[in-house]
Amino acid sequence: MTGFDPRVTPVRSDLAASHLQGRVTAERYAEGTVREVIEAHTPVRRAPFPDAAIATEALKGERVTVYEFTDEGFAWGQLADDAYVGFVATNALVAPGPVATHRVSVLRTLVFPGPDIKLPPIGALPLGAKIALAGVAANVAGTTAPFATVAGGGYVPARHLASIDAAEADFVAVAERFLGTPYLWGGKTSLGIDCSGLVQVAMTACRIACPRDSDMQERALGEAVAPEADFSNLQRGDMVFWPGHVAIVRDPATLLHANAHHMSVVLEPLAEAIDRIRRAGCEVTSVRRLQLG
Repeated sequence: MTGFDPRVTPVRSDLAASHLQGRVTAERYAEGTVREVIEAHTPVRRAPFPDAAIATEALKGERVTVYEFTDEGFAWGQLADDAYVGFVATNALVAPGPVATHRVSVLRTLVFPGPDIKLPPIGALPLGAKIALAGVAANVAGTTAPFATVAGGGYVPARHLASIDAAEADFVAVAERFLGTPYLWGGKTSLGIDCSGLVQVAMTACRIACPRDSDMQERALGEAVAPEADFSNLQRGDMVFWPGHVAIVRDPATLLHANAHHMSVVLEPLAEAIDRIRRAGCEVTSVRRLQLG
């Protein structure tokens, strides 16, 4: 199994995806079964236990290729969107439904049982969740905007949705919406998010392909920038990397990042952040800049 990253390769010593047969060694190989995430968001864990560490989260509408259903009520598989591998609760998955037509474009929207804001919500969906629409419902007296009818049930404010192919213009602006969000290792929503999750969610909203973890992002995103000694030449949208951490340059003097020091998504003076992290024993490993447009 040398040379394969287990975070994005469906291989264990006892089991591997059948398409890897001949390339990796495992006790057995399995064809995948496609499932779809039905929960608003669900943890992807490193082991098939409810108290196992969270590696990332899968959002509603995401497809998962499952290679094993365990007796503990977990499915081991690979996410379609970023290829991450892990264990998802089986009851968070269903057979694939209609192809998604829209995605949630606000931090969080509510799902109602009917097209009426006075009804008690039956759920909530995070930014980036994908849904298939069955149509647009007429307004009920007292509402101010039309509702989109979700295939399979439920109504969502239409203005909270964007076409599945739509792209935000500025990933930094998307990330700024998460200011104040609690820090959560492996998180990807406004209920909790980590540093690389913030980068990934923001870039995905702009239809920029982005891997999940900070070391993957450092290798895959943009081009290296040689910073000045005082980092004064950085631009909005640059990404600053440390071992195990990434921050977004909001402007030449400010970083935007989810971090465990503040336990939230914050704006922090760039010079202060670099000095603080340096005093903790970590130096900047690289600065990366996207070439957009």
